[in-house]
Amino acid sequence: MSAPPVEFDPFVHAGEDSPLFEARKKVVDAARDYFDLKNSQERFEPGKTFIPSSAKVLDFDDLSCLLNASLDLWLTAGRFAKEVQRRLPAWMNPDGRVVLVNSGSSANLVAISSLGSPLLKEYDLRPLEPGDEVVTVAAGFPTTVSPIVQNRWTPVFVDIDRDTLNALPERIMAARTAKTRAVVLAHTLGNPFRADVLAEWCRKERIFLVEDCCDALGSGIGDRYVGSFGDFGTLSFYPAHHVTSGEGGAVMASHPVWKRVAESIRDWGRDCWCEPGKDNTCGKRFQWQLGTLPYGYDHKFVYCQLGYNLKMTDMQASLLYSQLQKLDGFIAARKRNWRHLFDEIRRSPPLREHLTPVEPTPGTDPSWFGFAMHCGAAIDREDLLNFLNDRRIGTRLVFAGNLTHQPAYENVDYRVVGDLAVTDEVMKQTFWVGNFPGLDARHLSYMLEQLEAGIRKQIRA
Repeated sequence: MSAPPVEFDPFVHAGEDSPLFEARKKVVDAARDYFDLKNSQERFEPGKTFIPSSAKVLDFDDLSCLLNASLDLWLTAGRFAKEVQRRLPAWMNPDGRVVLVNSGSSANLVAISSLGSPLLKEYDLRPLEPGDEVVTVAAGFPTTVSPIVQNRWTPVFVDIDRDTLNALPERIMAARTAKTRAVVLAHTLGNPFRADVLAEWCRKERIFLVEDCCDALGSGIGDRYVGSFGDFGTLSFYPAHHVTSGEGGAVMASHPVWKRVAESIRDWGRDCWCEPGKDNTCGKRFQWQLGTLPYGYDHKFVYCQLGYNLKMTDMQASLLYSQLQKLDGFIAARKRNWRHLFDEIRRSPPLREHLTPVEPTPGTDPSWFGFAMHCGAAIDREDLLNFLNDRRIGTRLVFAGNLTHQPAYENVDYRVVGDLAVTDEVMKQTFWVGNFPGLDARHLSYMLEQLEAGIRKQIRA
């Protein structure tokens, strides 16, 4: 799967007729020499150059867009944000509606909080209430689960599948009770859970589904991208992710109702839907009667639900606009690097015997965020990670491991269905290394060489 090609213009809507346009171009052109000089000095030295587990990949187009947005001095969402909102659905949900936010964690907060919005009653939907249950997993990132707790709902944890690091649909379904109102799951490290199967079940059971796609932009199930199955899909544009805006994220809403609700929560909880810098979109700004406010109270300052200010700036959006032009190539590189690591580990006897790579969920096409492995019983994970770190290779664990063991969740009211045996095993024995687009054959060969050396060191001891 790939998005349709689109024209890239770092000066998009910059006003070519303006007398300032040529001056703008001179500023951007002058920056090229600096960019080329800075990047020409970078070279890879095995054992000296750090290989991170994830990193941004930037070129001059990215800098050009940032400079253009900076010259505008338009600091809230503007012309670049509009272009991103138009183009982003092509890689996620062509029928979706984008709400840009300031981080992936904010995207989860907005999407999950939307499930309890009082605005849903206007559309004959029943919002979640305190005490309702949301099925999820404890093996993941905390901000997938924290909004459930913050909204006074009860997280219900199920165990994951060791092969894929995702919850199986049957475990989710078995956790359902009369209190179950939603399912919130992440596509772990870009490996999709079977959102297609769960979405169909959720529709029949009248249960909401939120797909956390922060690590999975471009992953697919059948002929559809993840993020297109649930009521919401969420994305992160942190520098570690598939594309970056520095800090930033997005909510993909499956229906205009969800977009309306999510935008309101992102924009202080206001009832008004005007774009930044616009007034009176509704045509009756001083003619509303809402709540017990005086008739005609300025609609721009009417708040219909609890909200925040979680908007993305146009400088962030400008970088994202540029990054999206390269997304198909980034995804292809991630898949290529993941496949190389997977095949080489399978070919090496010591690696094959003592490391078990996580595998794609059957029926899916992952856009991998990282390359995850389980250590065998004979391997001390922490010793191996220290060995790799000493040789300048970055590693990561599967985020929080098991949230129920984290200090922040000691006093959280949650429920566990079955046990969390695999989750605990992953917490103790699993780690991942990078497969991001900035890595090439030299990096991968060195990583594999050192992985094998680290394993041999332990099995000889």
